[in-house]
Amino acid sequence: MKSDEKHPKRYWEDEKWANEHYGELVKKYPDKWVAVVNKKVVAAGESIRKIEEIARKKTGKKLFPVLFIEGSPAIYES
Repeated sequence: MKSDEKHPKRYWEDEKWANEHYGELVKKYPDKWVAVVNKKVVAAGESIRKIEEIARKKTGKKLFPVLFIEGSPAIYES
């Protein structure tokens, strides 16, 4: 992954960390949105907008990965 003007290197490192630790995140934050800054979850909850707002206030950062941590697979039928 390469940093760009919109997403600095730190963003990609945090996203990579979240993906590598997804199993742990599922146990701790099932069916929640999480914001990751400096390889730590800085906010988690059900509203992506609130999570982004909390993370910005806590960290002063504008860009950071926000992921939905799916607790259990969803099965959709037609």
